[in-house]
Amino acid sequence: MTALLILAALLLPWLGALSVLVAGDSRPREQHMLAVAFSVAGAVAALALIPLAQTGAALTVALGGVFGDFTFVPDGMAVFLTAVAEVIGSLAVIFSMDYMKGEKSLGRYYALVLLFIGAMAGLVLAGSLLMLFIFWEITALCSYALIAFHNDDPKAVAGGVRALVMTQIGGAGLLAGILLVQSTLGTYDIATFLTSAETLPAATLALVGFGFLLGAAAKSAQVPFQTWLPGAMEAPTPVSALIHAATMVNAGVYLLARFYPAFEGIPGWKETVIAVGAISALLAALMALVAHDLKRVLAYSTVSQLGYMVYAVGAGGIFASQMHLFSHAVFKALLFLGAGAVIHAAGTRDMREMGGLGKQMPIVRNVFIIGALALAGLPVLNGFWSKELILEAGLAHSPTWSLVIMVAVAGITALYATRMVWLVFFGGERVKRRVHDAGPAMRVSLIVLAAGTFLTWLLAGPFAAVLHNTLPTHDIHALTTGDMITEVVGAPITLIALAVIAVGILLWFGRGAFKSLTTLLDVPAQWAAQDFGFSWLTRNAVKLTQDAAGLLRLTQTGVLSWNVAGITLGLIGLMIVLFILAGGAL
Repeated sequence: MTALLILAALLLPWLGALSVLVAGDSRPREQHMLAVAFSVAGAVAALALIPLAQTGAALTVALGGVFGDFTFVPDGMAVFLTAVAEVIGSLAVIFSMDYMKGEKSLGRYYALVLLFIGAMAGLVLAGSLLMLFIFWEITALCSYALIAFHNDDPKAVAGGVRALVMTQIGGAGLLAGILLVQSTLGTYDIATFLTSAETLPAATLALVGFGFLLGAAAKSAQVPFQTWLPGAMEAPTPVSALIHAATMVNAGVYLLARFYPAFEGIPGWKETVIAVGAISALLAALMALVAHDLKRVLAYSTVSQLGYMVYAVGAGGIFASQMHLFSHAVFKALLFLGAGAVIHAAGTRDMREMGGLGKQMPIVRNVFIIGALALAGLPVLNGFWSKELILEAGLAHSPTWSLVIMVAVAGITALYATRMVWLVFFGGERVKRRVHDAGPAMRVSLIVLAAGTFLTWLLAGPFAAVLHNTLPTHDIHALTTGDMITEVVGAPITLIALAVIAVGILLWFGRGAFKSLTTLLDVPAQWAAQDFGFSWLTRNAVKLTQDAAGLLRLTQTGVLSWNVAGITLGLIGLMIVLFILAGGAL
C-alpha cells in the first residue's frame, strides 16, 4: 500500500502534465479540469502517506552497478514535505483556474507546474543521493522555465536565466559532495551515509558538508545567492506561491536538516550555517522594508524566513526548522496568492499605486491580514509558534550576536508586514481604479490556506512524534502540542520577541513622529534598495556563464556527424569517470 501511494504521489502529477499537453491549448476548459483533477489526486495520495511513515525504504528500483538502488523512503520528514508540496501545489493549480483564464500556452504552464510538483515529491522521498540530485535538477529546470514563462518579456527571461545560473552554482557543490560520498563509501544510499559519515576522512567529510551547504544556500536563496529570488517574481503569481514561497526554496533547508547528523561534528560547519541564516534574515528583511513592488516584498520576506530556518538548523533545532518550514509554506502561499488576486484586479504590483483596496476586496483583505499576522509572528497563528521554537533553539545553542539579530529581525518583519498591508488595503486611494474581489476558484485556495494558517500549529505534536519515530539519527524529542504550548508560553524569549514585534508595528503607525530621524536612514535605505551590492555579484556570475557558453558555441560545427561524435565521446568520458569513482565495480 505504501509503495502504491508513493508511486501515486510521484506519477499522478506527471500523468497530469502529459494529459494537459495531449488535450491541447484549443481546449482550455479541459486543461483546467485535468490539471486540477491530477493535482488533487496527488495531494490525496500524499496525505494518505503520512500515517504510513516508516524508517526504511518502502519502494526499491534495483539498477545495480555504479547507480546502486533507487529507493524511496517515506520517513516523517519526507511524507510531511511531500504533503506540503502536493497540497499547496493543488491549491495553486485551483487558483490558476481564475488567474490564468485566457492565458496563452496554458498546456505548457500546467505541464511545468505538475512536473515540478512530482519532482519535489521525488526529491524529499529519495533514499539515494543520486536520485535526490536528479530530482533536484528537475525542479531547477521547471523553476527556470516557469520564471521565464512569459518568454516575450526580457525581464522574465533574465529572471529565469539568473535563477538557473545561481542555483546551478550550488548544484555543482552538491554534486561534488555526492560524488565524494560515493567514491569513499561506495554507495549513494542516504541512510548508509548518515550512519557511516564519521568513518570518512575529516577533510573529505568537510568538503562534502560545505559542498552541501553551498547547494542549500543557492537553492534557498541565502547569502550570497539571495538576489535570484526577487527576480523570479516575473513568473505568474501562482508559480511564485508554489515554487518560490512554499516548496522549491525549502529544498535547501530540507537538505541541511536531512544531513545534519552527518555534518554537525565538522569544525565550523554549524557556525557557518548560523551566520548564513542570520545574515540572510537581516539583509532580506531590510530590503523588504524599502521595496515598493508587492511581490518583491514577499520575495525578500521569503529569503528572510528561510534564513530563520537555516539558522535553526545551525543551532540544532531540527524540529523547529521543519515546523517553521511547514508554517511558512502555508502562510506565505496565502500571502502570495492574495497578492496575485490584488495584482490580477488592480493591474499593478506597485504598492504606491494601491491604497484603500480593502473596501472593494474584503475577502482578499481579510485573508491577507491573517497571513501577514502569521508572518509577523503574532499569537495564535502558526508563524508565532514555529518562530518562537526557533528563537528558543537559538537561545540554547547559538552565539548571542546571532540571537540578537534574529530577535531584531522579528521586529523588522512586523514593521514591513504592517507597511505592506496598510499600503495595499487601507488609507486613501492613491490611484483611482475599480477592482473586484477574488473569483470563486481563487477564494477556495485562499480560504483553505487561511484556515491552515490558524490551525496547522495544532499538528506540532503528531509532527514531532513521527519525526522522532522515523528519524533515529536526528535525536528529535517527541512532544505533544500541549508540551509545545507550555514551552513557548513559559519561555522568557517569547515575551522579549513579542515586545520587539509590538515595537515594529507601532513604528509604522507612529512614523510621523520620527520624520526628522528618518533622514538619517536615507543612505542605508538606498543600500537596501540596491540589494546591498549583491546584484553586482549576480550580474557578473551570469555574464561569466554566458561568456563561457559563447566559447562552447564555437564547438558547434553544424555538421550532424561531428555533433553526434562529440555527444558520444562525452558520454563515454562520463562513464569512465563514474567507473573510476566507483572503484571499478560495475
